[in-house]
Amino acid sequence: MTRTAHPADTPAPDFERCYRALSARDARFDGQFFVTVTTTGIYCRPSCPARTPAPENVAFVPTAAAAVAAGFRACRRCLPDATPGSPRWNTGADLASRAMRLISDGMVDRAGVDGLAGALGYTPRHLSRVLRAELGAGPLALARAHRATTARILLVNTAMPVSDVAFAAGFSSIRQFNDTLRDTYDRSPTELRRRYAGRSAPAGPLTLRLPLRTPYDVAWTVRGFASHAVPGLEHVDGTTVRRTLRLPHGPALVALTLNDDHALARFDHLDLRDLTVAVNRLRRLADLDADPAAVDAALSADPRLAPLVAAAPGIRIPGGADGHETLIRAILGQQISVAAARTRLGVLVAELGEPAPWQSPAHPETPGMLFPSPEAIVAAGPGAIRGPRRLARAVVAASEAIASGRMEPHAGAEASKFRTELLALEGVGPWTADQVVLRVTGDPDVLPHGDLVIAQAAADLGIDLGNTGTWRPWRSYAAMHLWRHRLTSNDTTTDQGENP
Repeated sequence: MTRTAHPADTPAPDFERCYRALSARDARFDGQFFVTVTTTGIYCRPSCPARTPAPENVAFVPTAAAAVAAGFRACRRCLPDATPGSPRWNTGADLASRAMRLISDGMVDRAGVDGLAGALGYTPRHLSRVLRAELGAGPLALARAHRATTARILLVNTAMPVSDVAFAAGFSSIRQFNDTLRDTYDRSPTELRRRYAGRSAPAGPLTLRLPLRTPYDVAWTVRGFASHAVPGLEHVDGTTVRRTLRLPHGPALVALTLNDDHALARFDHLDLRDLTVAVNRLRRLADLDADPAAVDAALSADPRLAPLVAAAPGIRIPGGADGHETLIRAILGQQISVAAARTRLGVLVAELGEPAPWQSPAHPETPGMLFPSPEAIVAAGPGAIRGPRRLARAVVAASEAIASGRMEPHAGAEASKFRTELLALEGVGPWTADQVVLRVTGDPDVLPHGDLVIAQAAADLGIDLGNTGTWRPWRSYAAMHLWRHRLTSNDTTTDQGENP
């Protein structure tokens, strides 16, 4: 492969800012951009411990795929792909960011470039043009880089047979797998595993270490999951969240353990073809790709929020594991206590959900039910759903919109358009729409409309919620701080006030 100094059509990140981060070996920028070194032909993360190359020998690119497309191979010392994902892909609203979220979710592997473009509402040609201009690589190259990263993680951290690793990472053939890893790492899969001998996990349930950016407020995230855990679907024990997931090739049981500087994900009953999808959903569920330094610095500039940020640095937005599930939970949780919402949802899961293959009455603490599919709710009709008739009708209407394909609540949805679609549904008002948009898309700039507890917290602090422009684009995180401020000093009686 011919190496170039910089992909010709890739907009380089700000050179001076990036070079300062490289010189300081600042780990906060790992995953946000990559360093290509023309004298060695490798690309690195900003915190690489190697000697800093001279400015004339480096360039900066926004993605690993752009570096590989330009002929650079991954540094064997710093493993630049072993970083948290870019916060831009996690929270950005532009087309490139939304596309990256779906690529990480395996959309290209499942549906090809045409399927990715269709989910985003653009033609494949336009999408490819935008991705090459913004990220230096087209959708196929970006998906290939994502598969290579997954393969390296599995080779290094598990004892899976190499052939199983290939297909678990999403490759369609062993030859494609071998070629990609040689292009990316200049090593065969076997050589990569041999280099990191002794790091492989024993056979059994698959456990992976998921990187994150520090600080991370574990207590807040766990509180959110525990307060909303639905019987049969989820169980929270300490800092470990266990739950079932519906995935493209079948259900899985996952356990996510949160720590201050990393998370551990354990997978049982997982079809390995769904591994990348499952990891991506867990990262969104716990907001592992956020950039807390940028968020905290921006919000601390407001003296009214500064004490809240200092009390809970690294606060995160607990996300949703599935768009349909998140929407139904928000509808059924309107205007009632959190405990009542859990009970109502538990009944829904017990009556309309699907028992998981591993369900065991002997282990009730192990989640054994799958959230009802849109089709199951539509088939059952409003009469099968407990609660007020208007909410039952709203649940069925929302499920029908998703089952028919009229609405697709996924991480790549454009937030403002998605909110408009939600507001058009029966029984969905501004507060519910904001909650769903925040959790499904991870939009960092949502201040839930009409939230009673946010209003109470603002009154406590003398904040005018009509004048929060200085919090942009981090108003979702400001909302978390306001919720936390009120919840730590006062019990909340309705779902419009618990952390989402």
